[in-house]
This record gives sequence, structure tokens and C-alpha cells, in this order.
Amino acid sequence: MTTPLLRVDVDSDRRVAVLTLNHPERRNSLSLELVEGIIAAFDDLESRDDVGAVVITGAPPAFCAGADLSQLGESREEGLRKIYEGFLRAGRSPLPTIAAVNGAAVGAGMNLALCCDIRIAARRARFDTRFLELGLHPGGGHTWMLQRAVGPSVAAALVLFGEVLDGAAAERCGLAWRCVDDDALLETSITIAAKAAAAPPALARRVKDTMEKVLTVDDHETAVDVELEAQLWSMDQPDFAERLASLQQRISAGGSAAKG
Repeated sequence: MTTPLLRVDVDSDRRVAVLTLNHPERRNSLSLELVEGIIAAFDDLESRDDVGAVVITGAPPAFCAGADLSQLGESREEGLRKIYEGFLRAGRSPLPTIAAVNGAAVGAGMNLALCCDIRIAARRARFDTRFLELGLHPGGGHTWMLQRAVGPSVAAALVLFGEVLDGAAAERCGLAWRCVDDDALLETSITIAAKAAAAPPALARRVKDTMEKVLTVDDHETAVDVELEAQLWSMDQPDFAERLASLQQRISAGGSAAKG
């Protein structure tokens, strides 16, 4: 599903796909063509047996410089919603997703990073909402995602007061899971993604779905019930029986070796 503006590379051994926004002349801004490529790529990857997780990054020097507002057309609302799909499609994916933020993530580019399950930041990364500086109200669920990720105070510092975070600062406030050296970003992100991809595919998707569901429940007891249903389902899956038998075999072998 590689297109001129989106490169798709699949590491079948580790079951990780890397989506690279590939329009560096426009700093990988979300054009309608690029959005269409992202949607098509996720549609394809979610149907493949050799993909269990996705890493999204940008061709240097930027991660994503925001939305290409020159393509809104006559209906601004319709145009904005089409551009939103560039990050909302990633957010709807049942596959575990990582944003490998290699440079500037601005406006809608920050939304793309926020829609991923976690963010790994290079030291040169820049998280910059920039909406108010442009005289533009945040959109695409930006304030909701950002406050959910880092809390209202940090979100206010970024959105209202225009603070910009590099990779290290993003890690300190919890916006990024980890900050790594620039040249280690992609391999670190793939290695982490491979851990999720190594899980039984249906299980990883079910866990991701459960994590979303429990955010909306009001109490611990309800969360227990939600997880219980999913846990009982997992116990009936062949992968659980196989992995449990393998674990018991290793324990038994270790005990025999110790006695010998």
C-alpha cells in the first residue's frame, strides 16, 4: 500500500509495520492524498496475518507539520473532517500503535501522535500545538486527547500558553513514554512494538478494546466485570492452552534439572 506520500514497510519476522509520512518538502503535512494513503494502509494492514503492531513516523526533518488547510474546498466542515481522518483512522485501529516522533509534531500532527497508543520521542522531537499562534481554534479532539494524556495543567501550558516540548520534556510530563537518541528512535519503536505483536493477535486487539472501555466506567466493580468477561473469553482460546502447557513444561523441566 506504499504511495508517493506514504511509505509502508513490513518486518514480517517481528510482525511490525512502519508507516512513514513521506512528503518532507511539506514537512509531512496532512493533505487529502496523504490521508487517503493512511486510511488505505490501515485497511490493508489490519487484514494481514504478518502484522500485529504499527509504528508511525515521518520522513526527516519533521514528524508531521499539521493539516494542509489549502485543501479544505468550499465546505470547510467537510474538508476538515476529511483531514481529521488522517489521525482518527489511526486512533480507531485495533492494532497496537506507536508514534515514533522524529521531529516537529504540530497541530494535527500532534493529533496523529496522540491518536497512537504510545509515543516514543527523539531528542529533537518538538510537540507544538500552535493553534492559538495561528489564530485557529484546536480541532479534531485535540483538547480532549491532550488533557487525557497529560492532565489539564500541562495541556493548558501547551494549548493556551504556547509551551513547546522537546523529547526529554515530553517524557518528563508523560506525553512520551520514552525519549531516545535520534538515531535510535526507529529501532527502539519497532522493538517495543514487536512485544505487542508477539501476543496472540485476537488477544492484543481485545486488550486494547478493554482498555478503552474501562476508561468510561465509573467504578472498580464495573471494571472487574468488563475484564472478567474478556478474561474468560481468553481462557477458551487455543493460544492460552498452548502457552500454559509450554510454561508448565518449562517449569517441570527446570525442576527436574534442579533435582539432578
